[in-house]
Amino acid sequence: MKKIFALAALLFLGFVNAQNKNEITFKESPLILKINIDQLFGTLTTPDLKTKYPVALIISGSGPTDRNGNNPMMKNNSLKMLAEALAKNGIASLRYDKRGIGESKAAAANEQTLVFENYTEDAKSWINLLKQDKRFSEVIVIGHSEGSLIGMIAGAKANKFISIAGPGESADKLIKAQIASKSNKQIEEMTFPIIDSLKSGHYAQKVDPMLNSLFRPSIQPYLISWFKYDPQTEIKKLTVPILILQGNKDLQVTVKDAELLSQANKNAELLIVDNMNHVMKTITVDNQANMESYNNESLPLSEIMTNKIISFIKK
Repeated sequence: MKKIFALAALLFLGFVNAQNKNEITFKESPLILKINIDQLFGTLTTPDLKTKYPVALIISGSGPTDRNGNNPMMKNNSLKMLAEALAKNGIASLRYDKRGIGESKAAAANEQTLVFENYTEDAKSWINLLKQDKRFSEVIVIGHSEGSLIGMIAGAKANKFISIAGPGESADKLIKAQIASKSNKQIEEMTFPIIDSLKSGHYAQKVDPMLNSLFRPSIQPYLISWFKYDPQTEIKKLTVPILILQGNKDLQVTVKDAELLSQANKNAELLIVDNMNHVMKTITVDNQANMESYNNESLPLSEIMTNKIISFIKK
């Protein structure tokens, strides 16, 4: 049986000044989750309140996206901003580096052994840890992008689930759609058979070197495990309150994705956020500015989104 321990640092990183009299001060402290020999690293953000308050587990998106919503090439601090917005309104949060990413890199030192279920089981372990903390009144899961699917599968252990920019179809279909949108038939002919093979649970034996970034042998076990899950099937299983948020300026996930999720669970609440993009920022101009926002940490989050999340958690 897995033994799970938490090591919270005794030294807080300091109070953040409130922006106005209605905002609550908060503090951040590191948190470590130990699962057998592995360690996952996170940041616990807690409001300065004497009574119990809700806590949200924030799950980041795909690729090398860290707990703050950043990767080595881009810094927008979207998830850090979300944690701060919640804290100022009396809601704690735990955001973390998934195994193999950021400070948790050593927990997936061998790429070939990483599967999607590692992420879902880790999320469940974080939820269990938060449930044991007597400061918290309830646990909410917030999944962004790929983190939405992870959160759906783990969300049955929580009190509420929030999906932000969550794909509505399985990853194999999404990758095919992205490739097809480039209108390059040669690439389709090279990649679609590989995707179909992985979808059926079989490794692709011959991969053109130019496709190694997507289908290298060491990442194929992860892709096989990931392709098995259909978000519509997973969200249908949830019986907790659900909020689905999707921006109409998202260049990666569409409004249709959000509608598919909403249709799959009739009890889900759906909000299409006007002018919000994939990293939860407000974009009112062209696609160039949209892309530039991925590397703009000073651009604030959509207030419509944050206000909706806060009201959903508090109701």
